[in-house]
Amino acid sequence: MMPAMDHLDAAAIERLVPVARAVQILEDALRAGLDPEATPRRPVVELPAGQLLLMPAAAGRYAGIKAVTVAPGNPGRGLPRIQGTYLLFDGDTLAPLATLDGGALTSSRTPAVSALAVRHLAGPDARELVVFGTGPQAWGHVVALGAVRPVERVTVVGRDPGRLEDFAARCRARGLTTRALRGGAWDGDRAAREELAEALSRADLIACCTTAREPLFPGKLPRDGATVVAIGSHEPDARELDGDLIARATVVVEARSAALAEAGDVVVPIRHGTITTGHLAGNLADLIAGRVRTGPGPRVFKGTGMAWEDLVVAAAAYEAWNAGKG
Repeated sequence: MMPAMDHLDAAAIERLVPVARAVQILEDALRAGLDPEATPRRPVVELPAGQLLLMPAAAGRYAGIKAVTVAPGNPGRGLPRIQGTYLLFDGDTLAPLATLDGGALTSSRTPAVSALAVRHLAGPDARELVVFGTGPQAWGHVVALGAVRPVERVTVVGRDPGRLEDFAARCRARGLTTRALRGGAWDGDRAAREELAEALSRADLIACCTTAREPLFPGKLPRDGATVVAIGSHEPDARELDGDLIARATVVVEARSAALAEAGDVVVPIRHGTITTGHLAGNLADLIAGRVRTGPGPRVFKGTGMAWEDLVVAAAAYEAWNAGKG
């Protein structure tokens, strides 16, 4: 009979792999030669209530797979939009080792990946952040970007007044100067649009963490040198950034193969002829290795989420868990 496996819940993952540690282990994996382009493509199964994503990967001493669901109707029921389970295997014997909370793993590694990109793209004095969204990923990005840059001021943009104020209060509790702007995809009144335009034109960092399917703001607004992160979509027809911004930016993606299949932020401008595939400046491995040359405009990191990131963070959590049992 197989021995009982350990299960790492959300609290254990957060404790065992804090965001600064997650950023570093992701960078270490890339520096050790992990190739994001070699990660298997994830099957996406459409379901009546949403999607089922299967994300397998193998690297070093481990292999693993995340089965995660995306249920757009869940927030209205008071349930998480993203749920799932991760199964970690030994890389040599393929024996199962542990299960992990898949939603918590996603909430941990996605902001860490963005923070890794920001660490190599943004200026060292980036202090002003605009974040779109009020969910777990938006909060994770406030924390993660603050771990790699001296963020002092945050403008949060959201639709739900209650969630927006709760989010702003959490930012203030971290000592951040915070303002909350109600609105969606550039659909507020004139005064709100002007206030948001001013915030975007000043921002050093912009994090887009929404379920929007259309661009959130005009691409002319971010200033040259600003760094924009977009992680809200993994579908070729959904995007948070418009073609104008992508065309004037240095664009870095997790992997070219994944971005060209799943990232509407780059797929749509390619389809429209705004850019070509050659506009992509490189993937995360290129960025870490110093092979990305930034231009005079904004810098964009577009993430869709990849299985190698889950594996690296899950393996680190498992090793820390085992070390704590000794």
